Amino acid sequence: MKILLLGMGKTGSLVAEVARSRGHEVAALRSAENRHAAALSPKRLEGIDAVMDFTTPQCVVENILACLSAGSNIVVGTTGWYAELPTVRREVERVQTGLVFSSNFSLGVNLFFDLVKASVPALKHRYFPHIYERHHAHKKDAPSGTAAIIQRLLEQTAGDEIEITSFREGEVVGMHELVLDSADDTIYLCHDAKSRRGFAEGAVRAAEWLKGKKGVYDFKDIWREI
Repeated sequence: MKILLLGMGKTGSLVAEVARSRGHEVAALRSAENRHAAALSPKRLEGIDAVMDFTTPQCVVENILACLSAGSNIVVGTTGWYAELPTVRREVERVQTGLVFSSNFSLGVNLFFDLVKASVPALKHRYFPHIYERHHAHKKDAPSGTAAIIQRLLEQTAGDEIEITSFREGEVVGMHELVLDSADDTIYLCHDAKSRRGFAEGAVRAAEWLKGKKGVYDFKDIWREI
C-alpha cells in the first residue's frame, strides 16, 4: 500500500516505522507543510491508498474533509474532534469513501473496553465508578478520548454523569483505570501502555483493513476483524 502520513510526532513517526516494516510505502507531510490542509489536493493524493492522520484537534477536520473531497480513504488517530463526526459521516456517505477513527488503536485497549462493558452490572449493585487517566505532558486534550469512551459505556447504564480525573505528567504513554467502589470492596480495572507501538500497529492494520471499503468505522467495532 501507499500511505500518506499526516503528522510526524512521536506516534506518527512510530506509525511510519511500523508501516514500512509491514512492507508499505510511506510518505509524510508535517503540519508546517500542510497549513489549512492546503497540500491535500487531488493531485497530491492520486495513487495514495490511505491517508493516516496523527496531527492535532485544531487541524484534523480540515485534513479529513480535504481527503474526502479527493476521494481518499483515511485513518484518524487524532482525538478532540468528535463533535464534528456527524458532518464527517455525511461527507463520507456523499463521496463514498472509507474512514476508520479511534481514540486508541491498541488492541489491548479495545479488549479493555469489553472488560468495562462486562463490569456494567456492578452499577446496579451500589458500586460507584470513577475513571482516572494519565498521559504525557504534551497531550493536547483532556480528558482523553479513550476515557470518554469508558465514560459513555458506563453512563448508558448509570444514567448519571461519571467523573473523569485527568493527569498530564512527564512522558507517561497512557494509563486508564476504572475504579468501582462499594461499601464492601473495591474493584480495579486498569490498562497501562508500555509503549506507543501497540497503538501504531493497530492503526496500520486498520489502514490495511480499510482498503476497498466505504463508510465510517469506529475501530472498537472492527478490531476483531483485522
